[in-house]
Amino acid sequence: MFPWRNDAKPVKDLSAMRRFMPFISPRRNDSLFLMMQEIQVDAALEYLEKKNRERPPEQRLTLFHLFLRSISQVFVLRPGVNRFVKAGRLWQREGVYLTFSAKRKIEDGSPMLTIKRRFHPESESLEEMVDGVMGTLRPQRAGKQTQSDKEMSLLLKLPNLVIQLLLKAADFLDYFGLLPKAITESDPLYSSAFIANLGSIDYPAGFHHLWERGTCSIFGVMGRVEERPDGKRSMQVAYTYDERIEDGLYSYHSLEGVRERIEDPELLELSTDELARRASDGSVR
Repeated sequence: MFPWRNDAKPVKDLSAMRRFMPFISPRRNDSLFLMMQEIQVDAALEYLEKKNRERPPEQRLTLFHLFLRSISQVFVLRPGVNRFVKAGRLWQREGVYLTFSAKRKIEDGSPMLTIKRRFHPESESLEEMVDGVMGTLRPQRAGKQTQSDKEMSLLLKLPNLVIQLLLKAADFLDYFGLLPKAITESDPLYSSAFIANLGSIDYPAGFHHLWERGTCSIFGVMGRVEERPDGKRSMQVAYTYDERIEDGLYSYHSLEGVRERIEDPELLELSTDELARRASDGSVR
């Protein structure tokens, strides 16, 4: 029934178990897999220090940028994790979309910004990605509303019952793949992954739920950098993952690729074609 969406294609040639899982666990939050990952960051911090000597102070690269780069590469190199379940069917997302949150100012009470951006790790360089992220974030920190913010502000002018009915109508249309692309393109919950950086406010990583609305199947939370007993520095990343999209081994190797590239940050400068070639000969994940 309605095997069509404007943001994805149905996945074919699945095993019977993989096809049946959405019926066993119809809700995203019935299907959570939680994984804590430790990433050594000494090499990454040295890499950032070297890179930032050549960049203006207001455009400094950060660990957050390296993480965005690495996880965006995953969705091209390991497309099985760029999927979602909708209407009892598994879909392959078209394009890599990351949603991330940031404080307007690093101070208590400052509003939280939610930014969605399409990433092109197969064609854009690391520095082009960083400049693009900063270019997207800068207007929001200056007070400009995103399209999603404008839509929510408009809805909040309506009575609560009307808002609830409109959201149910949107969910109904989305179930059958009839929600307009203008909505799915701007809505931050229609993304490959949602990323939060608690390290920026000196917090440890923690697990976050997945939303039932939208199509986001992975939530990653970065924690603060801490010194280990052996003197090395590391950070924890907490992943919440919809297990229905791929099997555990495939998913584990996909997330290990994120870690491997941050621990060897020169890899982040390579194209996904070059990374795929190296993966085929076993030199990287």
